[in-house]
Amino acid sequence: MPCPALPDGFDFTDPDLLQHRVPLPEFAELRRAEPVRWIPQTSNLAGFQDEGYWAVTRHADVKYVSTHPEFFSSYLNTAIIRFNERIERDAIDAQRLILLNMDPPEHTRVRQIVQRAFTPRAIRALEDNLRSRALAIAANARERTGSFDFVTEVACELPLQAIAELIGIPQDDRAKIFDWSNKMISYDDPEYAVTEEVGQESATELIAYAMNMAADRKRCPAKDIVTTLVSAEDEGSLSSDEFGFFVLMLAVAGNETTRNAITHGMHAFLTHPEQWELYKRERPATAAEEIVRWATPVNSFQRTATQDTELGGKRIRKGDRVGLFYASANRDPEVFENPDTFDITRDPNPHLGFGGGGPHYCLGKSLAVLEIDLIFNAIADAMPTLKATGDPRRLRSAWINGVKELRVSTG
Repeated sequence: MPCPALPDGFDFTDPDLLQHRVPLPEFAELRRAEPVRWIPQTSNLAGFQDEGYWAVTRHADVKYVSTHPEFFSSYLNTAIIRFNERIERDAIDAQRLILLNMDPPEHTRVRQIVQRAFTPRAIRALEDNLRSRALAIAANARERTGSFDFVTEVACELPLQAIAELIGIPQDDRAKIFDWSNKMISYDDPEYAVTEEVGQESATELIAYAMNMAADRKRCPAKDIVTTLVSAEDEGSLSSDEFGFFVLMLAVAGNETTRNAITHGMHAFLTHPEQWELYKRERPATAAEEIVRWATPVNSFQRTATQDTELGGKRIRKGDRVGLFYASANRDPEVFENPDTFDITRDPNPHLGFGGGGPHYCLGKSLAVLEIDLIFNAIADAMPTLKATGDPRRLRSAWINGVKELRVSTG
């Protein structure tokens, strides 16, 4: 039956809406009344020549779509649910070279190579260094007098440094990565005055930077992850352009998402002071996963139906786009007790903040959880009396649940 509380024309990918809030009440109403619902759009509004998409809001349905790539493709229209309406189709198709937008078997081949960068041994090798970096970031922020921006002074630093550490990008270049990745995802936000073309130029610059790294390691192998990814002979390796697109994905998946999880997590602590006190006192190992569930940095990705099928009682036609709304799945009361409660002791916590399982489950989950754990431990030690001095300023984006600024002070 139609969802009576959802106004005509309501679109869960509307960047104007998402700049102000995640539509949690509307998600709850859809989960209750119409968990798979057709959301109409005017042709080309999202960059696609179609009439809209299916909004998938229940945890079980998001998991089903995620784990059945034979029915729901990432390749056909990419995983990005809404582009700028001025984007050319060729620019969308070019993004199929990114792992996020591949289907098996090509996805399987590339993922088997790049996951060498995220083995437990590789992550353990980073831990001591990242702990020291987290302590230094928090200590530097503590010296700030008055109000400062938590996003730029704290949240963005460790993810950038972790990427640099992981693949050998000189720390002095991390500002370039930050700038390029910001421009790639900020084309919807007029404050940045970034056009789709500037975003594409930033992507090209980042890819070129990474390709040069790959070419250098092919000429002069070193004992680092880049060499492992591009120079392995027996087990297959990435070409220089494949490595370039891998780093492009890292810049968003490993930087923007973790940065926003940390920012949302800090805001959650500051607006739930009893949880902050609990964290400072007990440092529960479950905190990082709850921060990711609560934050859900990627609001949605999409898939495209490869054949006629059924989902949630609705007939999905071949070629239809299907939106996976992780923020809704992560508040599903059929899965989570008291889903609207921020509870850092929540266990189990089968959230979908790292994806719904299947081939596209987040490669860097263990690194992201480590970063979140390290930075909040450091903040709790260095700035236990941190307080908010203003509301978060949200990013205008159709799919990233982003925060541009969060003003805080240490006293």
